[in-house]
Amino acid sequence: MKLVNWLEQRTGLVSATQDFLTEDVPGGASYWYVFGSATLFAMMLQIVTGIFLTFYYAPSSVTAWESTKYIYDHVPLGWFVLSLHYWGATAMIALLFMHLLQVLIWGAYKAPREIMWVVGVILFVVTLVLGLTGYLLPWDMNAYFASQVAINIASSVPIVGQATQQFLSGGPAMGTLTINRFFGLHVWAMPAILVLLAFAHLAIFRHNSSAGPPIDTDVKKLPQGRFWPNQMFMDGFASFLVFIVMVVLSIVSPPGLDQKADPLQRFTPYPAWYFLALYGLLRIAGNLPQAIVPLANLFATVVIPGGLVTVLILLPWIDRNPSRQLRRRPWLLGITAISVVIAVGLSVYSQMAIVKEQQEMAQGAPVAVAAAPASGTQAGGGAQQGAKIFAANCASCHGAQGQGMPGAFPPLAANPDLDGDATTIVHTVLYGRTGPLSVKGTTYNGTMPPWKGTLTNADIANVLTFVRGSLGNHGTPVSAADVAKVAK
Repeated sequence: MKLVNWLEQRTGLVSATQDFLTEDVPGGASYWYVFGSATLFAMMLQIVTGIFLTFYYAPSSVTAWESTKYIYDHVPLGWFVLSLHYWGATAMIALLFMHLLQVLIWGAYKAPREIMWVVGVILFVVTLVLGLTGYLLPWDMNAYFASQVAINIASSVPIVGQATQQFLSGGPAMGTLTINRFFGLHVWAMPAILVLLAFAHLAIFRHNSSAGPPIDTDVKKLPQGRFWPNQMFMDGFASFLVFIVMVVLSIVSPPGLDQKADPLQRFTPYPAWYFLALYGLLRIAGNLPQAIVPLANLFATVVIPGGLVTVLILLPWIDRNPSRQLRRRPWLLGITAISVVIAVGLSVYSQMAIVKEQQEMAQGAPVAVAAAPASGTQAGGGAQQGAKIFAANCASCHGAQGQGMPGAFPPLAANPDLDGDATTIVHTVLYGRTGPLSVKGTTYNGTMPPWKGTLTNADIANVLTFVRGSLGNHGTPVSAADVAKVAK
């Protein structure tokens, strides 16, 4: 007892703990209030498992995949801790989304809790960035290609886009510097910001106290519960259930590890579920008429996501309705419901499209070949062989029908740049290309790997003959001799 008194006199820790535990809960303890505590638990679990993983992970293009596989295969329970970290990210983002959604529906962002709401929205954005930066670190095929699309999306932001792309990539192509940038953001920068924001959110919450149920009368007139022991038991029980679900998923469905990243292989990436809606927007934008694709891409990557975050941050000042009652806020709740339905629909659409592409790739779906060019049967045979080379090496980035990937890889179908002199395109295939490329007014920022040494001159000639003579293009055939001239 003397020790407790001594600590209290010098730190005030005992009285602070008592104040924390004896907080009133308007309307009494409720499982409606557990989302914040469950999210905090998931965050703490992510920090603990993340620290463990850094003991074995080596961030470089030579060691990232190998060290991840070592964790899977050789570290005692390493696979389990990695799985917990993987499913912990899903749990944290899902719980934080549900927490924000509940606060929005209940109108708990209204005065005097505007700043607490703003901090919460920023917390959600930072958590998404954490998920994004962690996605690359295994350095397998899915991590590489999905992160490449993400970097290209970042590059489409006006003014700062190119600088952001250069910072994230660390050079003209993804490699060790890219991994180091993502590792630094994922392990140091974003967690530090996350912890500071979490403490700020809790401090503001303690200052304003709980908003209580969505009513317009004074919540102090409601029956008051206590945080300890009732609400704390519910929070702890909910967090325990979350942990049990994570453990079960980690055991029965651990995250897979694809083969090591290789930009020369064909692969259809699958983004994290919380980015599927954004990928869906990109796919819709890329399928619109070419004349409006540049504007559509800008809306899909910048205007709509950025506008949504801005509206959420400013919501306490946009919504001038003083009532918190659900029946008195039909417009806001209706817009919220429609937005959630659209996000889910975009996610389902994106997932179905990705699964379809993966199935076509696994089955080796044939690529449509146009009629042979007029130069004769030799060119026609080259086009047929080129179609097979295209399906095996090019379709994963440029699409099975040459439609390209918005913001990343330009379309090869109906591309006027392929109809003229073949020297430029031959050089690009041989030696690769990095940096922005404009096709029909649309900018693409994907990395084209060099194929010299991987494909023979005849292979390159055949695939270019196929591309230039089909897919809506009207170029002349390319011979192995033409390729050899450029390769000198």
